[in-house]
Amino acid sequence: MKTTIKVARSSMIALPLVLLGGLASAGGLSEPVATPAPAPITPAPVPMGADWTGFYAGGQLGYGELDNDALDDDTSGAVYGVHAGYLYDLGSVVLGGEVDYDASNIESDAPGDGLELDSVARAKLIAGYDAGQFMPYIAAGVAQATTSGAVDGDGTGNFAGLGLSYDYNGAIRFGAEVLQHQFDDFDDIDGLDIDATTATARVSFQF
Repeated sequence: MKTTIKVARSSMIALPLVLLGGLASAGGLSEPVATPAPAPITPAPVPMGADWTGFYAGGQLGYGELDNDALDDDTSGAVYGVHAGYLYDLGSVVLGGEVDYDASNIESDAPGDGLELDSVARAKLIAGYDAGQFMPYIAAGVAQATTSGAVDGDGTGNFAGLGLSYDYNGAIRFGAEVLQHQFDDFDDIDGLDIDATTATARVSFQF
């Protein structure tokens, strides 16, 4: 009788252990699987605009036309020269000043009889809009022109126009500019009013 009781007790103790072993082998007590944390999202880089502040200098090449009623003589030809200036970037507005000088072979079809433009020097004010790598701007100022041929002299006038600059890499800029000039009573000659239009392509280097 005592032997039977001992066997029963042993069976009651062993049964839960067998059941636990079976559950463990079936994966019932397996370790939980860790879920990896989501990878952080890196924001896309935001392109930075150009900083237009600083000194610059360069050259220009283009085309020009003269128009004067007194001499009944319209002339055209190439212009080429150099420029230097300083810009200050205020955020969305860019302000600055520039001086430039153009030599010219603008002359009439009959050299010596017509008006020939030898050179133009300008003092220029610039107001532009910072559009990132592009800067459209307006320009205005005072110009002095030197002529030969029918009028061998010089005169002072004013000009205004539009331009566009493109910042290529922070050190080199490409641009274009169209200016309209007006010289009244050129070389102190009453009634000799001369209009000039120039269109140039420009390359500048920022310092």
